[in-house]
Amino acid sequence: MAETAIHHPPGVDPLEPRMLVPPHHDDASLNETLLDHVWAKPGKGWFLLFGIALVGLGMFLVAVTVTLARGIGVWGNNQPNGWAFDIVNFVWWVGIGHAGTLISAILLLFQQKWRTSINRFAEAMTIFAVICAGMFPILHTGRPWFAFWLLPYPSTLGAWPQFRSPLDWDVFAISTYFTVSLLFWYIGLIPDLAALRDSSKSKLQRIIYGLFSLGWRGSGRHWHNYKIGYLLLAGLSTPLVLSVHTIVSFDFATGLIPGWHATIFPPYFVAGAVFSGFAMVITLIVPARKYLKLRDVITDRHLENMNKVILATGLIVSYGYMMEHFIAWYSGNEYEIWTFYVNRARGPYAGVYWLMIACNVITPNIFWFKKCRTSIPIMWVASIVVNIGMWCERFIIIVTSLTQDFLPSSWDLYSPTWVDWCLYIGTLGLFGTLFLLFLKFVPAVAISEVKELQLELKHAAHHAAHGADTGAAGTLTHGAH
Repeated sequence: MAETAIHHPPGVDPLEPRMLVPPHHDDASLNETLLDHVWAKPGKGWFLLFGIALVGLGMFLVAVTVTLARGIGVWGNNQPNGWAFDIVNFVWWVGIGHAGTLISAILLLFQQKWRTSINRFAEAMTIFAVICAGMFPILHTGRPWFAFWLLPYPSTLGAWPQFRSPLDWDVFAISTYFTVSLLFWYIGLIPDLAALRDSSKSKLQRIIYGLFSLGWRGSGRHWHNYKIGYLLLAGLSTPLVLSVHTIVSFDFATGLIPGWHATIFPPYFVAGAVFSGFAMVITLIVPARKYLKLRDVITDRHLENMNKVILATGLIVSYGYMMEHFIAWYSGNEYEIWTFYVNRARGPYAGVYWLMIACNVITPNIFWFKKCRTSIPIMWVASIVVNIGMWCERFIIIVTSLTQDFLPSSWDLYSPTWVDWCLYIGTLGLFGTLFLLFLKFVPAVAISEVKELQLELKHAAHHAAHGADTGAAGTLTHGAH
């Protein structure tokens, strides 16, 4: 990548609000900057990435077809490894989807202005990640055409889901999270879709963007309703950030399997989800920022703040690892001690375990140093390493606890088949396909919010200048007296 490091102008504090949007922009230049990538013809790089993503999507379709035709026996699952790649990937994708709601909802309620230019990236990533996550439990049922049995619909057979099962809680948590996240993302898009409608050069584009903009005209009444709806959805989304991955952690914490039965799982899983989600935002936003020419609106401060969040949540994850090992030792339970100190650290999957420690415990600590927090190549590579580590964590939690449980006579190793790998790589292709289409047809940055922030900064600068002039005049008057 051509970018090497973040350089702040001399005498300028990088944490000042004006560093969020450079002051030389006006409405016209912001429109040109933020809509240019939608109207411009895709370059060779976009087509190359889209082709790679379509290959991955094709692998996914092949793997799903084989799974539906022959059953989940084509996976590497065995006894006692009933959960394996499918649930590993499910938990990993759900975790990645957490950053969008955190950036959009919680930072909005706390009035953090630096969320403005990155929230749409994160929201789109959330929706696409949850779509990828939802594929795995449905396929894991073995008969996905009966997946609607998981919903409490009125049945003449009188059969209802087992509401005491965390697996059924997942259905409600994930579906609610997806619905609210989609509504939140779409409502935020409406003013920008109207801007695309008004600047369209063809009749077809005007019709399509006009339909999706729902007749938006930018009147005072429209803005009033928009603000209320956006704020209400932000308030509704906030508890979902905590509840969704908490419920996912209950899939394990309510079981009696060694390595799962831990009360620290809910906060530890939520912190890990935010950790991996922000890492994925960095992975996607760094190249997009360069090739979509958005460096003026996705500024240096945005990237540095996200690295600080990665550092903070990485420390919480590291604390979770330490507490797991401490409680296993302090409990004196021989099964827990075996799982943490023998099976994971020195067992057949020890390589994956130590890779997890290197990626999730050591790597985030480089962000204590400003040079690393502000270096584009370092932060981009570190974000990829973090998500590799988080995938290894999910693998270690699920597979090592199942391969060696209470009965040595039932122990067996797990190894994924080509279908497992194709499903996983295929969801990466699905995610990439959706994300590239999003970058092509929708403004990647919320235009209306950036303009609102720009207006606020101009007012603040005007008041500051007016105050300085008043203060100078007062000093001169006092001197004359």
